[in-house]
Amino acid sequence: MWLRYLSRPVEPELDNTGVGKVKRATLLPFYRWNKNLEKEVKSLSTFILCTFISIASAALGQNKPVLTVYAPNYFASEWGPGPSIESSFEQTCDCDLKYVTGDLLPRLKLEGEKTQADIVMGIDTDLSEAARSTELFGEHGQNNSELTLPIKWDDNIFLPFDWSYLAFVYDNTKLVSPPKSFDDLVSASNDLKLIIQDPRTSISGLSLALWVQYLYGESAQEAWAKLAPKIVTVTKGWSEAYGLFVEGEADMVLSYTTSPAYHIIAEGDSSKSAAIFSEGHYLTVELVGKVKSSKNKKLADMFMSFVMSETFQEAIPTTNWSYPSALKTEKLPQVFIDLPTPAKAILYSEEEASAFREQAINNWLKGLSN
Repeated sequence: MWLRYLSRPVEPELDNTGVGKVKRATLLPFYRWNKNLEKEVKSLSTFILCTFISIASAALGQNKPVLTVYAPNYFASEWGPGPSIESSFEQTCDCDLKYVTGDLLPRLKLEGEKTQADIVMGIDTDLSEAARSTELFGEHGQNNSELTLPIKWDDNIFLPFDWSYLAFVYDNTKLVSPPKSFDDLVSASNDLKLIIQDPRTSISGLSLALWVQYLYGESAQEAWAKLAPKIVTVTKGWSEAYGLFVEGEADMVLSYTTSPAYHIIAEGDSSKSAAIFSEGHYLTVELVGKVKSSKNKKLADMFMSFVMSETFQEAIPTTNWSYPSALKTEKLPQVFIDLPTPAKAILYSEEEASAFREQAINNWLKGLSN
């Protein structure tokens, strides 16, 4: 609070503003020159010199090359990984890293080859096919064998920087016997209250629709119809849904297996758990890509290498609350090591995700409307 107070705008003194009286400087005759005045002049000269050096340094700083990174709003926010990653990278690149936030794909499609982006972060695997089809991205140039994902990764265009499993999170002090499988969730009593996200506006919501599609296939609409009475709210995004859950509006919320880590580390609260299902969990992987038309190719290559560094990777768990993509398990925070994980990772290929997307959303719509 005191920092906010000290950084507030300073009001000018009334006498020195344009509406008050003006204080005129008194000119001293030459004979009044003395040692005290000489010291004052020297101090003034030193001040002017320091000010000049400061301004010159700022001007030189403005001439540093700028690496423009397109990223989701959450990434560059003060509570996201963006600020610490920006600071760490700038210490090594002698450059200025600038985030441009918002909806990534619509912006890229609109700008095309004229895009100002050098790097694009936060593309989800379920939407990577659409990003690839823009033909704006070049090879990432990193060694995929160094990745620590629970699946094999062969893509040379998009590089994973974090991942987690989709899951239903619950309060273990209130829900004593959570579902142990997706079938258990579908067939559970309608007294069980769920909050999920809309697959048309939310990445987590889309991943859920694809998860149900993967597990139930032609019976997906029927599965949604059974889930419908349990769903008390469908939100546009994850934040709203999770906030309602924390406020006690539902027994379970669609989130990630790593979500409880936040409560344990940041709040000292072990009451949140992720239900682990026997059928396996849908994997969410976030990607970073290098734009071919970048005017800062060397900086872009440096950043892609930086993504694979321990400095970047170690920033992910406690800022993005997910698993980093290239960090050995023993280097994770102990809370992440102790988190329960599913026996099977489920993930459609980007071609499959693109092909099933419309069908999965339609099954969701029809199932919930019955």
